[in-house]
Amino acid sequence: MEWLTDNKIPVGKAAESVVDWLIANGSAFFDALENGLSVIVEAILAVLQFPPPLIGVAIITVMSFLLHRSIIFTIAMAVGLLFIVNQGYWEETTETLTLVLSSAFLCMAIGVPIGIYLAHHPRAFAIARPILDLMQTLPTFVYLIPAIIFFGIGMVPGLVATVIFVIPAPIRLTQLGIAATPAALREAGTAFGASSWQMLRKVELPYALPQIMAGLTQTIMLSLSMVVIAALVGADGLGIPIVRALNTVNTSLGFEAGFVIVVLAILLDRLLRVKKTS
Repeated sequence: MEWLTDNKIPVGKAAESVVDWLIANGSAFFDALENGLSVIVEAILAVLQFPPPLIGVAIITVMSFLLHRSIIFTIAMAVGLLFIVNQGYWEETTETLTLVLSSAFLCMAIGVPIGIYLAHHPRAFAIARPILDLMQTLPTFVYLIPAIIFFGIGMVPGLVATVIFVIPAPIRLTQLGIAATPAALREAGTAFGASSWQMLRKVELPYALPQIMAGLTQTIMLSLSMVVIAALVGADGLGIPIVRALNTVNTSLGFEAGFVIVVLAILLDRLLRVKKTS
């Protein structure tokens, strides 16, 4: 048995070597990436925090009514948002929404094109599948180590770790939707002389739209699940009071922030269901 453990595969050392190489050769890239992500985060945060809390609640409530056209849904949205304000977590909620919206934007912007490519190239998807499995099953805390090394402390490393963990969802669901397009629809498009771009835009994407929207829903929900983990690297938001409550064994603080996260998750889920079915 000792011969097996004495000759273990150097997985950890190989990963450390890769990180060291990236630090030595990619510092300029990571600095530029950090600056770009910081601009996105700060822009979204500025928009969300610009109106006073009650004005922000009113704006979101009106938008919810325009999307849902339901008085009951609108009242539920207003009550949920007012509960967040009542608990004193509006600022933390906007910070969490910034992280969620930023990760959703990046994941969809990157994941949907990759999913389309993989749907059209089955061999590439066969190679990418175990990589996607690894990205989703590797403990999320592992992502925090290189994120801190490359980007320091703050929202950016939390955003990067969130994107790495979440992006397999839109890739998989986009690939599934495009690949599941019925052959009859493809043949009809070909018979009408559709080019590859026209086939994608007028046949495959409309058919795959429910799956793509499901990918958006999963992206936002998974991003929200990363709130507490991102707080460990200094990302602002609702994860901070939970980490603080854990460190001080403060039951009251923990349940307050926890219930606010639950309310926010429910509101986002209902809102996204509206978008998907509209």
